[in-house]
Amino acid sequence: MAKLETKAESAGAVGRLSVVATPIGNLGDISARAREVLAACDTVAAEDTRNTRNLLRHFGIDRPLVSLHDHNERARARDLIERMRAGAHVALVSDAGTPAISDPGYLLVRAAADAGVEVVAIPGACAAIAALSIAGLPTDRFCFEGFLPAQAGARRAQLGALAAETRTLIFYEAPHRIAETLDVCAQAFGGERAAVVAREITKRFETVYRGSLVELQRMALTLGELARGETVLIVAGAAPRADESEKAAELDRVLKILLAELPLKQAAQIAARLVDARNNECYKRALQLKGA
Repeated sequence: MAKLETKAESAGAVGRLSVVATPIGNLGDISARAREVLAACDTVAAEDTRNTRNLLRHFGIDRPLVSLHDHNERARARDLIERMRAGAHVALVSDAGTPAISDPGYLLVRAAADAGVEVVAIPGACAAIAALSIAGLPTDRFCFEGFLPAQAGARRAQLGALAAETRTLIFYEAPHRIAETLDVCAQAFGGERAAVVAREITKRFETVYRGSLVELQRMALTLGELARGETVLIVAGAAPRADESEKAAELDRVLKILLAELPLKQAAQIAARLVDARNNECYKRALQLKGA
């Protein structure tokens, strides 16, 4: 059987981009594979070279570093792609956690893939997933929203658009804004919506606060430590709405029974209360059924 030639092979590329997750707090969380890759690569592309140099020094690793952050990623990616096309092995890291997850990196990854460079994940710590795993909220379906806008109006608009989202919601938030964000969440989602604030995950003062949005907002105002350190906010999703087709079928069933015994207007009013529908919708449907 003929071997299927990959894009990298057809282009003659032999380099590689390794996307390396690093600890979010506890340095013991780095994987043996991550250490091996960082020690063997030709270049480490780092969000902040000072932070990464300290990390590498802790593990006795000395590799060349280049900066790759929000302000230079597009330009820096071109240079790194050329190096990798020439055979270099580049390791991409962020200040903490998994690169490209609310951190720089996705532009470089996309450019490398488009250029036929092999892209490899070296998985490890991610604050969003770590917090979700200990939140005690549904984990089968979730929605990662990253950092909310700093501007109050834009933040309210984004949260309002998520009010009907049934998946568990995960946010990153700056500690000095957590009280305000909890307040806006309570306004958008309802104060009784269950939520979790996880701060300083994997670090010495790791703390998880659980309660309703209103309760957590009060804690943020009274407990000084809740508004300190790296914070992940997890909010339960909205209660799922009944399927519209099922609701329509139930409305027809109820209306047919009521119309057999009551005047049209009265039947529509009672049906609206029974199936939680609008009076005018029920009245229009009752007219249709009566006519049929």
